[in-house]
Amino acid sequence: MKIKQNAIALLTLSLALGLSACGSSGNNGNNGGNAASPSASGGSSAPASSASASSGSSDAPVTLRVAWWGGQSRHDYTLKVIDLYEQKHPNVKIEAEYAAFDDYWKKLAPQAAANQLPDVIQMDISYLNQYAGKGQLDDLQPYIDNGTIDTSSISDSTLSGGKVSDKLYAFNLGSNALASVVDLQMLKDNGIDVPDNNWTWQTYTDIAAKLHDKGKIVGGFRFDVFFPFYLRGQGQHMYAADGTGLGYSDDKYFIDYFNMYKDWYDKGYLLSLDKEAQKKGTPEEDEMVPGHSFSSNGWSNQYILLSDAVKRPLDILPIPGWNDNKALFLKPSMYFSIASGSKVKEEAAKFIDFWVNDIDANKIIMGERGVPVSTKVQEALKPDLSPEQAKVFDYVAWAAENSSEMDPPNPVGATEVDALLKSYAESILYKKNTVEEAAAKFRKEAEQILAKNKK
Repeated sequence: MKIKQNAIALLTLSLALGLSACGSSGNNGNNGGNAASPSASGGSSAPASSASASSGSSDAPVTLRVAWWGGQSRHDYTLKVIDLYEQKHPNVKIEAEYAAFDDYWKKLAPQAAANQLPDVIQMDISYLNQYAGKGQLDDLQPYIDNGTIDTSSISDSTLSGGKVSDKLYAFNLGSNALASVVDLQMLKDNGIDVPDNNWTWQTYTDIAAKLHDKGKIVGGFRFDVFFPFYLRGQGQHMYAADGTGLGYSDDKYFIDYFNMYKDWYDKGYLLSLDKEAQKKGTPEEDEMVPGHSFSSNGWSNQYILLSDAVKRPLDILPIPGWNDNKALFLKPSMYFSIASGSKVKEEAAKFIDFWVNDIDANKIIMGERGVPVSTKVQEALKPDLSPEQAKVFDYVAWAAENSSEMDPPNPVGATEVDALLKSYAESILYKKNTVEEAAAKFRKEAEQILAKNKK
């Protein structure tokens, strides 16, 4: 991090005194001083119209729109962090916009098209290139350089996952690794051997078969996350380095993975697609909550909320096959980005700094969005970690020692490819396509989408 010099500080102050501070865009008719605070009883707030704050003071009223995805537990604690920020910055009122993951992106797309994005956007690696490539995100490096965002206790490698074309468009909120959340007691109760960290895809299949006989299922694997992970285990990659095509040339990998998955589905080891389609992906809806499923597969930070929802002891294991070609990797759990069209970018940057560096705020967050990126925050939280939170911190530390470098952020067009992959995967499970037919069709259509990135 570059240390802010006195001259820069004076220049920044003089500019702040000379310029009008502006509120974020929205349609609620409130200016920055009168906007309502977020409420736990509400859903997503509507986009607000442009609201100007009074000029001449750094304490001028500001309205800041902050958007995120997640379930009710994440929403509840995020509102507490927002309340704390407003207490420490009484001139700032924050409008909260939140939704479940899929609905979040459906809502964000038209906002982006209308240049009405929230000021602070929770960003995912799957969408980073798309939004950055269209000029919809602001470069965060200047806010680090001028000291607005303090990175003195954050490593460069931790931040690098938010870069696109050498510009920092997304700020890492926490370190994450793929993990299986498992109910080991379910195995013990049913006389099934408990696996260790070195379990394989075959181990998973064997456990699923034994549990099926007991009326239980196992968790499935989200196609756009775990097919790329499987490819890493085979020494392959989902996307070419330049983003202009797929990263694997032999459909054997697609066929092998989806033959395995189809076998699980056909034998009833997984939740049916019709029941899956009724869910929004929140922890409260997981089949582990009522005790139907042995496992749930996703990112390590999801363990805490799932554990809270399940209300019984759970454990974390690495994903089967993690040590094939060191497939496991650390990634940013999610990011905060600043919309390029925001009129309150400096305040948005201050909120990001608060989120990643404020000890009181992180005692509310407690690593739910990934193990904190600040080493100072990590050390401050350790005495207060619950046993479940400590499991996540310990798992990520273990994963850091047993991982290889993550793939670059997904290229532009990846969200279309992800949707295509989901469509063909479901066509396999519904028996509308053979695995071989789906592999060939997916390759042809995915390559056409990614070829648009050629210059």
